[in-house]
Amino acid sequence: MPTEQEPYSYSFGDTPELYVEYMKRSEAFTMSVDHYHAYYEIYYMLSGKRLYFIRDRSYAVEQGDLVFIPKHELHKTMHAGEAAHERVIIHFDDATVEKWSSEHFGYLLSAFRQDSPIIRLPLSEQYRALQLILQLLSEIENKPTGYELIPGPAITELLLIAARYVEQHDFAPMQHETPMHAKITEVVRHINASYAEPLRLGDLSERFFISSYYLSRMFKEITGFAFSDYVVLTRIKEAQRLLRDSDSSISEIAVAVGFENFSHFGKMFKKIARQSPRDYRKQYGKS
Repeated sequence: MPTEQEPYSYSFGDTPELYVEYMKRSEAFTMSVDHYHAYYEIYYMLSGKRLYFIRDRSYAVEQGDLVFIPKHELHKTMHAGEAAHERVIIHFDDATVEKWSSEHFGYLLSAFRQDSPIIRLPLSEQYRALQLILQLLSEIENKPTGYELIPGPAITELLLIAARYVEQHDFAPMQHETPMHAKITEVVRHINASYAEPLRLGDLSERFFISSYYLSRMFKEITGFAFSDYVVLTRIKEAQRLLRDSDSSISEIAVAVGFENFSHFGKMFKKIARQSPRDYRKQYGKS
């Protein structure tokens, strides 16, 4: 058994087809990996509180919250003052959902298409979701005969609960933690929309009326990313999309996403994607 300081975890399956992981931590933790991927993720907060940066802003995630992260969406969790927390993550891809239900494929993925990635269910539905999660965890931790049959139906039901909630409710925008959180969201949205243009910290500090030092510090504190790292990640993520979906040459894509130096583009792409742009296109591009 782990000591009080060590995280305790167990898991089932393989990413991207189907993967479930339970993690309990007693010490402060912030994800060190700048993170996005080509499969869906559900994050369930069993206990504690976390800050979660997704797409263009940070959210306070509380016990019972469900977080639905679409494919290729940049995200990162950070500690929120409370070190101890328990969470469950679930990964799956399109082919897995098709196997569960081809007829209701789109409907089951409804929660991934909302403006807000956080779903805070009413208490009755929270309890139902909790029971599903606890049953799932008990099966994969204890591994009784036939436990492998449980994850698919349990996750399908969880997706159905979320889809029906989305269908029946209008989502009010979640409030920012502070005015500075709202300001940083404005900055992030500008970066997301203007990645092809030169993006310098000094220029953005003037545009948003924040000193360069304070903008840099608060950007890191609120999003979890250094400003320059976020700009590069956004550009590489868009380059990956173009490599998958367009016929543009690699050099044209490098320019289109804001890289003035082709060599630098190739170096950053390989660092983040773990393969060259050419190899990425061969693996994921249009056939």
